Amino acid sequence: MKKYLAAILAMAMAATALTGCGGGSTEPAAEEATADGYKVAYIARAQSDSFAAWLANEMVRAAGEYEDITLDVFDGQADDAKENAAIENAIANGYDAIIVQPNNGEAQRPYVEQVVAAGIVAITTNSRIEGIEGASSVDADPYIQAQVNAEKAIEQVPENAKVVVLRGPSGNFHADERLKAWNEVFFAARPDVQIVGDDYANWNKDEAMVLMEDWTLAHGKIDAVISMNDNMAAGALEVVKDNPEYADMLAYGVDGTAEACLLIQDGLMTSTCLQSAIDLADLNMATVHQLLTGEAEQIDTDIDAVLINADNVAGYVDMYKANGQITE
Repeated sequence: MKKYLAAILAMAMAATALTGCGGGSTEPAAEEATADGYKVAYIARAQSDSFAAWLANEMVRAAGEYEDITLDVFDGQADDAKENAAIENAIANGYDAIIVQPNNGEAQRPYVEQVVAAGIVAITTNSRIEGIEGASSVDADPYIQAQVNAEKAIEQVPENAKVVVLRGPSGNFHADERLKAWNEVFFAARPDVQIVGDDYANWNKDEAMVLMEDWTLAHGKIDAVISMNDNMAAGALEVVKDNPEYADMLAYGVDGTAEACLLIQDGLMTSTCLQSAIDLADLNMATVHQLLTGEAEQIDTDIDAVLINADNVAGYVDMYKANGQITE
């Protein structure tokens, strides 16, 4: 339990540390740029989300490797209106580039279009908003992220299993594509599996806990949790952690967070797909630098999708210990 708390607290501390560079505000106040420097605004989806907090922290770290980039981070607080206001304010405050991590891609689309129309470098990341002419993107392939889990689940999930599905936000590119992969790869191959619960938990652990509590009361033993991210999977596991009836329940997620790796190491979670915030941040900063310096006019690029399970989780736990997200 101490290790789990350490992982969670590390995420919270990472989010709190961002307040010095604008992390707690949706009203950007740009600093004066150096003569040859660039001001970049990063609009994060929600610092309460463990992956989003990790990514924001890594963005700050990655930006620090560029002497000509000043990065300010702003928290969308999982609220479309607040995130959209932050984008508008960043435009008004004269940032050279604006990187947006959408809460709901379609809700942010017209505001990212405003960024492009203002002649400002625009990047959407985690997840990309497709089809905006003049905007670049840095992301991962969400279909593949779910597919690597779903292919394993075909053999792992018992016959006639009862499963529950935890969805991300409606209209979110990553949430929709991951669910599509589960439907096309796993459920199409396993018509015997019964879905007894299927609902939106919006990437949120607390919402997932409420749903899981209802589902366990209504349906008794559940054989597998199919979650579109690690945070929701962790919430579902928290509900049943002390119930021996669920000792062999399978659980799948995406992100490869420190908490998920600890759950896998302890035999509580089955697998996840790594969505490395480190790689995303490095690629975002390399991309925005190329765009700002004129080396490229538009870039659309993805990081790799790596399955983490009991066979290789130790290496990722060691990685998180090394970067301070897991402490003994």
